[in-house]
Amino acid sequence: MRQSAAVWDQRSEFEIAKDWNGIDQVVLRVPRGASARVSLHGGQVISWRNERGEELLFTSSKAIFKPPKAMRGGIPICFPQFGNCESLEQHGFARNKIWSIENDPPTLHPNDSNGKVFVDLLLKPMEDELKCWPYCFEFRLRVSLSMDGDLTLISRIRNINGKPFSFSIAYHTYFSVSDISEVRVEGLETLDYLDNLCQRERFTEQGDAITFESEVDRIYLGTPNVVAVLDHEKKRTFVIRKGGLPDMVVWNPWEKKSKSMLDLGDEEYKQMLCVDAAAIERPITLKTGEEWTGRLEISAVPSSYCSDHLDHHLLGVM
Repeated sequence: MRQSAAVWDQRSEFEIAKDWNGIDQVVLRVPRGASARVSLHGGQVISWRNERGEELLFTSSKAIFKPPKAMRGGIPICFPQFGNCESLEQHGFARNKIWSIENDPPTLHPNDSNGKVFVDLLLKPMEDELKCWPYCFEFRLRVSLSMDGDLTLISRIRNINGKPFSFSIAYHTYFSVSDISEVRVEGLETLDYLDNLCQRERFTEQGDAITFESEVDRIYLGTPNVVAVLDHEKKRTFVIRKGGLPDMVVWNPWEKKSKSMLDLGDEEYKQMLCVDAAAIERPITLKTGEEWTGRLEISAVPSSYCSDHLDHHLLGVM
């Protein structure tokens, strides 16, 4: 965990604190006031605030903050699977394990360090994981915050010494929204998706944008590198940029399912929307010594700016 060697204002900092379970959390701050908080439980971003101190990620009021249960909110990392499999817990084990801080990780491109404050985390398999998923891997995660308050997560997964393995991955991002009925997602129109409410039957998106009037649980395929989530009431747009992650999950449980979830308030579905950069349809396979890299960058901008610039400025390839 380090600060960039570039000139940096003294007010920018990171610190390590402990939660009420004694688990370390890393707090990242930049001079203009934006901040992020990362728990070593799951390597999970549990808070992301803009320069005005407004929380941009949703966390349920009924979230369970006690291992091995994953917390409902923030950005849980689903690895090595998304969904259910007989031998593994739902969404895999990475979000339920204790990660470590790596002080001297393999280098990344200077653009992923300069002008940012960041922490590097590492997950290696323990004996209990090897029993249910017998592969040797290293999962490195960098979480960084730019001067403008943009949040970036870079994952590097390596097969270090063993037989080939395949995995799926998703950044299960819970965005905080004003009212789900006033939100739309742009950039996924005309794409095929797998509908988890219909046993992953394949459909084609027909709308000009995705809007919400009932439960939605879809995996969009072959998605562009930039997608936007527009919150009309807050006049805020989340711009999601991604690389190495061809799929995108869109999920809101709506009223009926929310009432069946112990760690989600009955009405809280109105204040949340999950839009996940992911690799699900075609699992990634790594041979011995091979490494995969995926990245997610999230910006929160005024919707007026986004509507003027999305097509021409933001939809460039990463």
